[in-house]
Amino acid sequence: MKQYPVNLNIDYPEKSNKSTALFRLVLIIPIILILALISSYAEALSIAVALMIIFKEKYPKWWFDWNVGITKFIYRIAAYGLLLRDEYPSTDDEQAIQVDLPYPDVKKDLNRWMPLVKWILVIPHIIVLIFIFIAVVFCTVFAWFAILLTGRYPKGIFDFVEGFLRWSLRVNAYAILLTTDEYPPFRLGE
Repeated sequence: MKQYPVNLNIDYPEKSNKSTALFRLVLIIPIILILALISSYAEALSIAVALMIIFKEKYPKWWFDWNVGITKFIYRIAAYGLLLRDEYPSTDDEQAIQVDLPYPDVKKDLNRWMPLVKWILVIPHIIVLIFIFIAVVFCTVFAWFAILLTGRYPKGIFDFVEGFLRWSLRVNAYAILLTTDEYPPFRLGE
């Protein structure tokens, strides 16, 4: 099976912290506020990137670096909120979450007109991801109880939630970040 150019891997923790898991919904509030303050700016940049690709056939490196930085930050917060990791999300350090987003050569790798239709093409992914997200919520609640009782995140559930995040990253890279024209696969795995 061919590897998709965008990927996400989260290191599985051998032990989870029971006390931080217990209060995770409260502990995550400050970092969510920081994300909320910068996310509207990030959304505006996505529109600007689409316009640059369409009219100039360029994806400025600094915009790419900004988008990758915000994306990594979002996935560190998601991993923390879904109890996958105990480290408080850093605004700049990689931590135990690896996000691979290759910088595109726009003239060679991207079709300049695809940004106009990508958001329509991902509708089937969004529908499937909504149902998977509902399952992720239930799995996270189950994992929360497992962590409180055993101090460990069940590996099978961890892999499922990580797969959901991986899939959502691929859809995001295709339709929002515009880093690839390769249609995202319908799968949780690498």
